[in-house]
Amino acid sequence: VRKYQSRRESEVISTITAIFALAVALISSALLPVDIFLVSYMKNQNGTFKDWADANVSRQIEDTVLYGYYTLYSIILFCVFLWIPFVYFYYEEKEEDDGNTCSQVKTAFKYTLGFITICAVLLLIGAFVPLDIPNKKNSTEWEKVKLLFEEFGSSHGLTALSFSISSLTVIGMLAAITYTAYGMSALPLNLIKGTTSAAYERLENTEDIEEVEQHLLRIKSKCRDGRPLSSRDRRTVQQLEERLRTLRRRERHLESIEKSWWTNLDKALHSAGFDSGFIILGTNLTNPLNMLLPVLQTVFPLDYILITTIVMYFIFTSMAGIRNMGIWFFWIRLYKIRRGKTRPQALLFLCMILLLIVLHTSYMIYSLAPQYVMYGSQKYLHYLLSFLDQCIVTRTYLFLHKFWFFSAAYYFGNWAFIAVFLIGLIVSCCKGKKSVIEGEVDEDDSDMSDDELSVYYR
Repeated sequence: VRKYQSRRESEVISTITAIFALAVALISSALLPVDIFLVSYMKNQNGTFKDWADANVSRQIEDTVLYGYYTLYSIILFCVFLWIPFVYFYYEEKEEDDGNTCSQVKTAFKYTLGFITICAVLLLIGAFVPLDIPNKKNSTEWEKVKLLFEEFGSSHGLTALSFSISSLTVIGMLAAITYTAYGMSALPLNLIKGTTSAAYERLENTEDIEEVEQHLLRIKSKCRDGRPLSSRDRRTVQQLEERLRTLRRRERHLESIEKSWWTNLDKALHSAGFDSGFIILGTNLTNPLNMLLPVLQTVFPLDYILITTIVMYFIFTSMAGIRNMGIWFFWIRLYKIRRGKTRPQALLFLCMILLLIVLHTSYMIYSLAPQYVMYGSQKYLHYLLSFLDQCIVTRTYLFLHKFWFFSAAYYFGNWAFIAVFLIGLIVSCCKGKKSVIEGEVDEDDSDMSDDELSVYYR
């Protein structure tokens, strides 16, 4: 957050909000391996429950994990539907209106009420959507309504929260399809291709500066005898002067790059890359990750390390996709994500997108290793013929598959993810090397932005 926020437009509340939202997202993703570890630790290798894991103890552990999900997911709903929108609209009003703080807070809260209404509607739909329809054809409407309230009371609000979180997860799936899929192809290829040489770019930039200066001199020479320039020449001079300012800013950035320690690490950073594979969808084939994770679980904490690596890889590739593409609303580009020049509103958007993507990460890991996410390393007894469940399912699975239509959306989202990944791979292969100062200099930057050079290149 501190790396990307603008030094001249940074706000304390937006920075704290961004850091808090990302922390909650990472903590919620860290709860998944804990959930899997607990359900696996209750059983011995032969499939029997351990002595301490009786019905009451196992139920208490399940409830504790469930309450942990309740707490974290409730905080996520609070951030997405209340706090982040409020802070965003507050700073929008602060930029447009220099009035008192009270009016800005009132206006921001008025716009935030729309998000609160959406959250309330999702909770109500999730609370009373019928999961089990009565089979009796002659049941009255009152009996159906009574069944809805009985289901809501027996689930203790699980369906309401699950529906809201699943709705956010679908939005996170769309963000993952847009940014993570492209980032998974762009990040490794950019690391392999590297960047152009700073010395070569500086030489080209110097030639461009000389060319623009000569063009300006030719145009200005027309008015040496006192004749005024034509309107067309004046527009050309204005465009060339703006171009010259941009080129000189590039010159200062490239000079700083050449003198900084970044050049010494150029080969180390860009000489090798890492591969990424397709998401393995549910098939009848043997899933190697399903086989590997239970084996790693026997040596603590290797499975934690692998799951954490996968989650962090998704986060880094998502960040790479957002940084390369910016934040868009359909075909309209809202914000750019640039180091040291990102506006507070863009940071809030960035953190909300990452929050939703991390929320969707649980299902992405389920797509990679469904059996492990559901049961961990549990084994059942073949000789026990009982109608009781012999394996305890993780609480994560309950949230992911409470509603069948969300599971269907996730399935088709996986195919869309792979398609966007392939498109991004083709685009990344066709693109040349990026500039060593890509994103550092833009035409709409002011000369004051060069005052921050010492912060990054020293």
